[in-house]
Amino acid sequence: MAMIIADERWLELMKPANEWSVGFVVSIYNIGCVIGALTIGFFADTCGRERTIALASTVFILGALLQAASYTIAQISFGRLILGLGVGAYSAGVPLYISEIAPTQLRGRIVGIMMMILCFAEMVVFWVDYGFYFLDSDDWWRIPLAIQVIPAIVLAVGCWLWVPPSPRWLVAEKRYDCALEVLTRLHGSVAAREEIAAIRETVQGEASVAAHSAVTWADMFRGPVLRVTLLGTGIQMFQQTTGTNGIFYYAPELFKKGGITDPKLANLATGGVGVVLFLSAWIPVFYFDRLGRKTWFQVGLIGMIVALVGICVLQQHAADHPHSPWNNAIVIFPYMFYTFFNLSWGAGSWTYAAEIFPISYRAKGNALCTASLWISNFVVAQVSPPIESATGYGLYILFIIVCIIAFFFVRYALVETKGRSLEEMAELFGLDDDLKGEESDPVTQGLLQGPMTDG
Repeated sequence: MAMIIADERWLELMKPANEWSVGFVVSIYNIGCVIGALTIGFFADTCGRERTIALASTVFILGALLQAASYTIAQISFGRLILGLGVGAYSAGVPLYISEIAPTQLRGRIVGIMMMILCFAEMVVFWVDYGFYFLDSDDWWRIPLAIQVIPAIVLAVGCWLWVPPSPRWLVAEKRYDCALEVLTRLHGSVAAREEIAAIRETVQGEASVAAHSAVTWADMFRGPVLRVTLLGTGIQMFQQTTGTNGIFYYAPELFKKGGITDPKLANLATGGVGVVLFLSAWIPVFYFDRLGRKTWFQVGLIGMIVALVGICVLQQHAADHPHSPWNNAIVIFPYMFYTFFNLSWGAGSWTYAAEIFPISYRAKGNALCTASLWISNFVVAQVSPPIESATGYGLYILFIIVCIIAFFFVRYALVETKGRSLEEMAELFGLDDDLKGEESDPVTQGLLQGPMTDG
């Protein structure tokens, strides 16, 4: 939306009352994402992870069509709200699914691959928007908004017909032979038998499979589980409030304030953000699982702080010397910011939030963490335009302060999870005693302890 909301033709058609109206068009999407993410706590446990993603695609398609057909701020805002419902469900459901099918030693890498694909899509979107921007039509922006329907249809059909269910969800549904079959397809027969044994042991330790459905939202804020909830929601909150979408949504305006006054050049520089996001997303694919989660988060924050300082300095330089050729150097620092963000927080926060909850709390926990991210995204998208308008680079000073707070949060509050299986998380966070309850019923005990088949 960055190029669209900065375009004079779109502004002339929509006639937003003020900067808050423009911010609302961007940020109402995030409210939809919050609601969509929270639905995962119910639908992912009831319908299955992959079927929930297929249902989310249907909602996404409706929202995309409503956006493309809009003529007023109210209409496009409603379309973005519906679109957000689908994206919110995606953003909670996809990392949840990946965390439950990925081998322990590759979990971070696979989430990194997911983020790389996402960044590739964002890069394509940037350049599609940039290409249609040159059409001699006031309605050029409708085409890229409508094109979103095509990949959503592919995803819906693929998840409904081809993507296998999560083996951990199948165990929760007492479909043990199906779970073993899926694990065998994914990891091979030897690894599958070892993994399903660990999953069964976890189910038994949590006082029967039936206990999973008894977890309530209130349970996420009680006892030792509260600590895990706060860590997960905290890491996702900082992922947004450290500045990523404050820069991303309003990149053309950032470059303009930095001295790049030609709208075409500002949009071209914005397209470069997409390229940097894609290229830097390859780093965690190969290296994320080699270092601890906490190490990557801290390295990323240091680089992000340096980049934000550079943005502040160059914007002040542009204000003092509006025609200086040095003003073009401002493009370096957003690119630097996203390089450090992508190698650390881009994949890291999603990995961490999806892996830290015990199996019975995982769907609701991941829903809360993702909702925290989208609420933070909403706040940043809503307040960034007026703060930036009133204070200039004061917005980026605020992001620097948040980055410093996030650094101490990571260093002193986070628990390292590198190399831990999902079944070890309860022990790691001290939840073992809390999760042990009464013995399972005889039928479930027999299923848990009985011999495995290749069924």
